[in-house]
Amino acid sequence: MDLATFVHSPFWHSPQVWNALYITTSAGVASAVVGVFIVMRGQSFAGHILTDVGATGASASFLVSINAWYGFLSFGLLAGAGMEVLGKRASGRDSATGLVLTFFMGLGALFLFLDTRVSNTADVTMSVLFGSVFTVDPNTTPWLIGTSVAILLLFAALYRPLLTCSIDAEWAQARGIPVRFIGLLFMLAFVVAAEDSALAMGALLSTAFLIGPAAAGVRLSHRMGTAIGVSALLATIAAWLGIGLAYASYNWPPAGRGYPCSFLVAGIIFLEYLLACMTIRWRAHIRGLGGKRCV
Repeated sequence: MDLATFVHSPFWHSPQVWNALYITTSAGVASAVVGVFIVMRGQSFAGHILTDVGATGASASFLVSINAWYGFLSFGLLAGAGMEVLGKRASGRDSATGLVLTFFMGLGALFLFLDTRVSNTADVTMSVLFGSVFTVDPNTTPWLIGTSVAILLLFAALYRPLLTCSIDAEWAQARGIPVRFIGLLFMLAFVVAAEDSALAMGALLSTAFLIGPAAAGVRLSHRMGTAIGVSALLATIAAWLGIGLAYASYNWPPAGRGYPCSFLVAGIIFLEYLLACMTIRWRAHIRGLGGKRCV
């Protein structure tokens, strides 16, 4: 394919494609930035909880015929508030978290059953659990982009105190930083980023955006600013390349079907993480050879 054919390809003139690019790019970049702090704080599992509970809200939204993003976000905020309350109680926290999560997942299964039997929406399970970014309502896109931009502005304003709290909360408190307030703002951004990713990638694959690029970025650089930049870049590459491959896959066997965009994006993020690990080993190997030559 020459450059002229590529530029004039129907891919660039499809409203569905551009809507998908806007959604995945904004959700991916915001999730990648938040994800660096998630990895640093060791809260990767919390992302699963937020999106699993958010899936219950999205299933309920389909049942009452409202936008799924509102269901993801409202139930995600509910889950985030619950995690904050349980986080204060060390005793029985794991058991309570597991039981509450199981209840909401069971409730989500009930809503999905009712969606397919009562509302006659056969594709709702695929949309909620694995995503269907090409079919997302375009009216949702400005709200999703707006919340992603708000997250980035919030992190820009709170960068230094949030970083200090993430490294050592007790030291931050001793320096007069409002650790509790910073933690609440971080949880709010965490919830919004997780649910935005869930809309783009589906509840089961949304943590690919939250954890994958951030984990690769942290491995590639020990400097926080560089790690955030690399993470955002990797998320953007995965989003655009995944959508491009999903669009092209309609010509792959079986022809006329197309591969799920969320699967392709998640697969690319996984490959990015593997390449990051290989790069680290290659650097260590080169340094080892250099050290031997010096001896």
